[in-house]
Amino acid sequence: MQKLSHEEISKNRTNIEEISSIQRNPIFALADNVRSLYNVGSIFRSSDGALLSKLLLTGFTPYPPRKEIDKTALGSTQTVPWEYFKNPLEAVVQMKEQKIKICVLELTNKSIPHYDLTKQDFPLCLVFGNEITGVSKEIIEHADMAIEIPMYGNKQSLNVAVAYGIVLYDCLRILHQRMQE
Repeated sequence: MQKLSHEEISKNRTNIEEISSIQRNPIFALADNVRSLYNVGSIFRSSDGALLSKLLLTGFTPYPPRKEIDKTALGSTQTVPWEYFKNPLEAVVQMKEQKIKICVLELTNKSIPHYDLTKQDFPLCLVFGNEITGVSKEIIEHADMAIEIPMYGNKQSLNVAVAYGIVLYDCLRILHQRMQE
């Protein structure tokens, strides 16, 4: 085994000119009042890696251009389709009008483990919330489903960008299984 060089890795990457014409995965994401610029940058970077269909930034979630976002996004603000909504419910309504299921990443009385999502749940919009208060009650009321990441220690949550990455890439796993069936 040998580590690939930067040049070897770059040969397998889609360039910025081609990225807008690629078929994206049927996954959308909505950031509900995420406060950290660095978390937003990390979310952009994970979204790029997953070929997310669209990232919806809502409420007081910071949005590009911001140097703090760019520091962790590493250019992915240019490759991920995104839109800002002052009112998060407007973004939810837009998704529902497109027949995209709203899936909140939140502890609720009806949450299921994220790995129990199925191929019938796509396309979906993953909603993740504020670092302290989570997803707003108003969005939860409009959600089609709730998922959670099982926690086995003392803490009941992960950093929002980490949790997003876990669930996003598990969604990709489910989609890849879907293609093989």
